[in-house]
Amino acid sequence: MMDNPAPLPPEQLRQIGVLNLAHAGDAVYELLVRTHVIAGHAAMKLGDQHRATTAYVSAPAQAAAMRALLPALTAEEHAVCRRGRNARVHGCPPGCTIAEYHAATALEALFGWLWLSGQTRRIEELFSVITGEDHAS
Repeated sequence: MMDNPAPLPPEQLRQIGVLNLAHAGDAVYELLVRTHVIAGHAAMKLGDQHRATTAYVSAPAQAAAMRALLPALTAEEHAVCRRGRNARVHGCPPGCTIAEYHAATALEALFGWLWLSGQTRRIEELFSVITGEDHAS
């Protein structure tokens, strides 16, 4: 993953709402997943790649990813996830429970917070937990 060229200072990061963090994290997570799918299945047809991607980015899949990450998180990361999980979301997409949607929002908030704070190596570490791959460097 490329580095964030303009990470935000901690005082500015604290002023960002948790749903704004989740908005950024949604893009970061989607890019990670698409890169992972393409790298692992370069010859796969585009429609199949799309289906493989949605298997990772659906709310139920993100909720499962969040559960897998919990033991690996620092106290500060747990706090960001707690804020994301407790955020007041408007509605829930079909095909998931409200609990799954809250957990997915927590995951996205975490990835947004990590990206905006410039912690791309940590993003890679956590994403490797989700995919079951070893990206330690």
